[in-house]
Amino acid sequence: MAMAAMIASAPSPNPMRSLQLNNNSNNNACKYLSFSLQLPLLCFANHNNSNKAATSAAGGAWRQSMFLNAKPLIKDGALRFNGKNAVLMGVPDNVLLTPCTDSSAFVGATNSPHSSSRLVFKLGTLTQDTRFLCLFRFKIFWMIPRVGNKGSDIPVETQMLLLEAREPRGSVSYVLFLPVLDGQFRSSLQGNSANELEICVESGDPAVVASESLKAVFVNNGNNPFDLMTESMKILEKYSGTFAVRESKQTPGILDCFGWCTWDAFYTDVNPSGIRDGLKSLSDGGTPARFLIIDDGWQDTSNEFQKEGEPKVEGSQFGGRLVSIEENKKFRETANGLKDFVSDIKRTFGLKYVYVWHALMGYWGGLHPEAPSTKKYNPELKYPVQSPGNLANMRDLSMDCMEKYGVGAIDPTKAEEFYDDLHKYLVSQEVDGVKVDVQNLLETIAAGTGGRVFLTTHFQQALEKSIATNFKDNSIICCMGHNTDSVYSSKRSAITRASDDYYPRNPETQTLHIAAVAYNSIFFGEVMVPDWDMFYSRHNAAEFHAVARAVGGCPVYVSDKPGQHDFKILRRLVLPDGSVLRAKSPGRPTRDCLFIDPVMDGKSLLKIWNLNKLSGVIGVFNCQGAGSWPCMDVINGGGSVDELTGKVSPADIEYFEQEVVGGEESWTGHCAVFSFSAGSLTRLPKQQRFGVTLKSLQCDVFTVSPIKIYTPKIQFAPIGLIDMYNSGGAVEAVEFYRDGLNCRISVKGNGAGRFGAYSSQKPSLCYLNSKQQQGFNFSVEQNLFTTTIPDDVNSWDITIAY
Repeated sequence: MAMAAMIASAPSPNPMRSLQLNNNSNNNACKYLSFSLQLPLLCFANHNNSNKAATSAAGGAWRQSMFLNAKPLIKDGALRFNGKNAVLMGVPDNVLLTPCTDSSAFVGATNSPHSSSRLVFKLGTLTQDTRFLCLFRFKIFWMIPRVGNKGSDIPVETQMLLLEAREPRGSVSYVLFLPVLDGQFRSSLQGNSANELEICVESGDPAVVASESLKAVFVNNGNNPFDLMTESMKILEKYSGTFAVRESKQTPGILDCFGWCTWDAFYTDVNPSGIRDGLKSLSDGGTPARFLIIDDGWQDTSNEFQKEGEPKVEGSQFGGRLVSIEENKKFRETANGLKDFVSDIKRTFGLKYVYVWHALMGYWGGLHPEAPSTKKYNPELKYPVQSPGNLANMRDLSMDCMEKYGVGAIDPTKAEEFYDDLHKYLVSQEVDGVKVDVQNLLETIAAGTGGRVFLTTHFQQALEKSIATNFKDNSIICCMGHNTDSVYSSKRSAITRASDDYYPRNPETQTLHIAAVAYNSIFFGEVMVPDWDMFYSRHNAAEFHAVARAVGGCPVYVSDKPGQHDFKILRRLVLPDGSVLRAKSPGRPTRDCLFIDPVMDGKSLLKIWNLNKLSGVIGVFNCQGAGSWPCMDVINGGGSVDELTGKVSPADIEYFEQEVVGGEESWTGHCAVFSFSAGSLTRLPKQQRFGVTLKSLQCDVFTVSPIKIYTPKIQFAPIGLIDMYNSGGAVEAVEFYRDGLNCRISVKGNGAGRFGAYSSQKPSLCYLNSKQQQGFNFSVEQNLFTTTIPDDVNSWDITIAY
């Protein structure tokens, strides 16, 4: 069905206006509020009841399993889908529902007794013992997951809520709540002590007020949670017009290269000599970095709160302000300027990309209001004010300090000019891209500007315009931008940091980091490629982090100090040419992990699934017993967990048959499952489960490849480079040839190392790039064929003859 035929205006009291907005600000306060974000409500109606999936405007498949034709309705004080079990009970009369598609709607509320810039409405009570997963901001800049089964378990600042709806006959469906942007207001969910679900809508500007919000929350229903999330974001993309989904964005080239970031190696003491030392030691060890991030410490700043010769006060670094867009004297004087330095390290170490760090407002404390080079951007000293929701969770040191010291905020009318000047200068210095930090700051300085939604959209558009104008590769990594103001304003940006920082010195955050990114990727992965952050390769949790990056489908980069590397681990991630074997999608928890707590329940392993072109991959992690989630009354609820056993199956990999098998009749229904830690190959039916036992902070990774029949005697499945964590990421294509009684299977791929495959019988000959290999190995017990690809071979065609 053509998408044009699927677009219909849903019934609405006023389709052009969903929010009763009263703007009491004066002309000066609203001088930036030059346009309205209110758009006509365009929704997608599923009129196709056959087994064929409809096609979206973006060309992607609308998966059949998504559509249950379960119309949402509020009747007799209950929110139900298609008249089935209630999702919410005791829904107040002022809660309204605006239908969107056959399975989705917008939920809002009206009749507040007063207009305000912040409103809280009750939506009803969750039905008893309904399991849920929510993602909430535990700090202003960062989200983490929480699971529970009652409304009081839902924290303030919840930005995604997924419910498991179990039917009496045992079938399971899922209900998704996504608080969205409604005009100039941003929504979030929260529970209360009466187990009621509430919606909070706020503008961030006391002058921008309302008494109702009719489309504050998008709700949808489906029988596959991953389809549900994907298609819900596509509907919202079309409805809002303010953001784009990940699959439509240009992805930067750094994603397929190994990188190094200077932050944990030097912090703000980064310098040209140290950078050269780090790049050299990585290259000498056989894992050359192909992209570099020069983090905080290269810019020209001043800090009135740090006096030379006096001890530094904790947090005073966040009072520093930018005095020019050029580099500081460390790079000017010791490296003959940034341009010469960048050109030299590219030439010497084969770097493809060099990124540099800057904050959204230039630096942590913004621009210096009196500096000659920054006065042109009209910076105004502002003191951030956090919302009650942020203050109800966990304080953030950097934000506390910015509240204390103030921020030199760029005049919104000068934002385009500032970013264009900065990025043009960086391009002239041979810099290829930027990591832009402290993005959520805008919500705290929105008073007098038209509100947090408008201000975020305005700066996001200015930033993305400059990136598109000045850089060639959509070269931006977004950071500290976990509010939905930023997410739903992202039209171009394709990479975002998906968790709080990696803290190498804190043993209690190692497992939390992995679990947080995996669950956050359910949401972020629809809009951008989640960035799992840097890590140390020489660390007691190094392999834990390395395997997570291998299955994460993310950028892979470390922040090792020069010479402090574990090349055994790095060579399992990085090929000799500096490339990485990146999986196709954002790594997310398996379906049976969605509503469990793999950090604190004391019994569950975390499983993360992903796809390669011709295989699937599952990472299994024991995150128990090493840390506790923030904002929890119970600390270390899992206690001391030495060892856990869980079940893993090829069926844990979503879309395996559609994306990997391809619906071919030659598939046996069995899979070749390769365990990296054991180095063993097993043949299993797709639905079969097997046990995995891991100690705390241990992990394993399994490559799963479908076994296909090529002749009555030959069954085959490529595994890939079996000494790499994501073995299957090396395989690009498999072809079969038959000439009389002679049969050949050709496997094309990339990277050096040991190649492995399942083969039902021992091959007679093996060729590498048309040259016969004198030796290959075959294990009769495992049906494991292996051969070695030399380090000087980057791409290969292995031909196996029978």
